[in-house]
Amino acid sequence: MRFVEAGGARLSVIGLGTWQFGSKDWGYGDAYASGETARIVTRALDLGVTLIDTAEVYGRGASERIVGQAIAQRRHEVFLATKVLPILPTAAFVEHHGRMSAQRLAVDHIDLYQVHWPNPVVPLSWQMDGMRRLRESGVVRHVGVSNFSLGRWQAAENDLGGPVLSNQVQYSLAARKPDRDLVPYAQANDRVVIAYSPLAKGLLSGRYDAEHLPTNSARVNDPIFLPTNVTRAAPLIATLREIAAAHDTTAAQVALAWVISHPNVVAIPGASSVEQLEANVAAAELDLTDDELRELTAASDAFAPESGAGAWAQVVKRRVHK
Repeated sequence: MRFVEAGGARLSVIGLGTWQFGSKDWGYGDAYASGETARIVTRALDLGVTLIDTAEVYGRGASERIVGQAIAQRRHEVFLATKVLPILPTAAFVEHHGRMSAQRLAVDHIDLYQVHWPNPVVPLSWQMDGMRRLRESGVVRHVGVSNFSLGRWQAAENDLGGPVLSNQVQYSLAARKPDRDLVPYAQANDRVVIAYSPLAKGLLSGRYDAEHLPTNSARVNDPIFLPTNVTRAAPLIATLREIAAAHDTTAAQVALAWVISHPNVVAIPGASSVEQLEANVAAAELDLTDDELRELTAASDAFAPESGAGAWAQVVKRRVHK
């Protein structure tokens, strides 16, 4: 395992995202939640993974409880991250929900507490005041945000009166927006970008095509899995497979290796099994050449998925017809 050190924190470059734990969106079921999840967490820790990320909204608290139980005997090995859903994020709301998350996780502190989404209606200063209270009381060690623009990330730091360690955003070869400013900002200012959906929810694994589309709601409700977009991704998938063949590895591992090749970036792929977890972790040891990185970036640049209101309208239409 390799690590990123920034802002006084040390995070494994491959972490474990746990949206799937206890959530119906992925369709994995109760047997997965009650058995496989614990094995996944245990194996992750055995392999040197330290960053485990969850959120209060995942399974309405179920993910936090599952993670807490799984790490109970090995808490000291974990950099534990969770998130508050900012429905009405007053300072008191943030503080209360931080304490509730710690209770569900059965821990005395949360290593990284993040605002899950921006809420433009409620002043950001209120949210950061709640974060400050949690940090000063020892419930939270580091403050983070998620899905924030650069300007809003910087505003959060100003309102907190200190560093906001991380910004968790969608980042992959299929979602390159963070390259514009978030990744350079993290690199220049001792911060971290945490990449969620680093495999574009499995699109970059090459498992899907226009005739074989996913069925679970987490993917069906994402425009990236419109048949048009899956077809448009074919050249990018082909490049991933070509480079994977040269390394005797998989397209998914190459896609992960591209993400974590960027300084101050870590990735938190989910895992449906111990085997998938092991494959994800192995990407940390995959060294791509400069030429391969450039080839992947060029293939990504050429991928132009349909997005915006039109794409979302197709998603809604597909759901209605289902």
